[in-house]
Amino acid sequence: MSQVRNRIDKGSLGIVSKFLTLWILLAMAAGIIIGAAYPQVAKILDAVRIEQVSLPIAIGLIWMMYPPLAGVKYEELYKMKQQGKALSVSIVQNWVIGPVLMFALAWIFLPDLPEYRIGLIIIGLARCIAMVLVWNQLAGGDNELCAVLVAVNSIFQVALYSVLAYLFVTVLSAWIGGTGAGAVVDISIWEVAKAVFIYLGIPFIAGIITRSVLVKKRGKDWYDNVFMKKLGPTALIGLLFTIIVMFSLKGEYILKLPMDVFRIAVPLLIYFILMFSISFFMSYRLGFSYDKSTTLAFTAASNNFELAIAVAVAVFGIDSGVAFAAVVGPLIEVPVMLGLVHVARRVSVMWFDQKGLSINRKITADVTGNLNIKEE
Repeated sequence: MSQVRNRIDKGSLGIVSKFLTLWILLAMAAGIIIGAAYPQVAKILDAVRIEQVSLPIAIGLIWMMYPPLAGVKYEELYKMKQQGKALSVSIVQNWVIGPVLMFALAWIFLPDLPEYRIGLIIIGLARCIAMVLVWNQLAGGDNELCAVLVAVNSIFQVALYSVLAYLFVTVLSAWIGGTGAGAVVDISIWEVAKAVFIYLGIPFIAGIITRSVLVKKRGKDWYDNVFMKKLGPTALIGLLFTIIVMFSLKGEYILKLPMDVFRIAVPLLIYFILMFSISFFMSYRLGFSYDKSTTLAFTAASNNFELAIAVAVAVFGIDSGVAFAAVVGPLIEVPVMLGLVHVARRVSVMWFDQKGLSINRKITADVTGNLNIKEE
């Protein structure tokens, strides 16, 4: 069986992933119904928070991220030092193309709704450090490269998020719409660092400890083929739990403001599809294999909605339009990313050979992983 097909098979998580579209739709529907029918549930769930995010959501996010991070072969990450090209491409996709595209779409589709517009811009600046691990695993991407890109995005978010938020939300928005269009966003580097540590650092450390201890005790073969086969599917259970809780918090508003949801959804839908398409095609044309192209595309197209929600709530308040737009983000992102998983699998057959290499290019790799590309 081919290398790329093996990777895709490893990304499959049995019956849970086979009917994942159905489970996600049911989870979204359940959350909305619970939130609309029992508004008091939202108050209970939101009573305890971690960095402005509901405790149940925080638990779900950490739970969702832990299995993929526990499955990363950390002992092989030294090989990533040869992947400077992939890291450079990812930085351009995530920190230049992504924020600029979302900023443009926010102004094109929401020029008259400043709070929703700011919400979209904040989402665009929050590069993915969470759910991309799940989408990448399902699509058969490169888990080790994904872990490295997630780490790079985390560092960039700590260093640049507050600066970029001021640039896009305050300065550039004022240039386009006048002084009234710009909002002063007071986001400290420390606030971003705390959010990144909670939602990435905790499961990341837990994943490293789990693999290190159990591999030493039981061996790699048992860990990869027995333990991870049992632990892996729980990531999607965590995802479904998070979706139910998240949509129950805003279920009442989603049903009361369907046109607002629609207006927020349109630019988000366009953004996710465009970002994935641009990033995947860009990676493909640069000669990356299927697993790396997939990882680069999902990393660029996904967003860190937990950080966006935390920032929106902390700066503008839980009842603001900014927070509402941030919550609508995953409502669109989750089903779209799931659909793109199927698109990636289809593209793996159409654009790549049995080894996962581009069918339009002759690519040879030396033992260090460096690529020499020649046009056929």
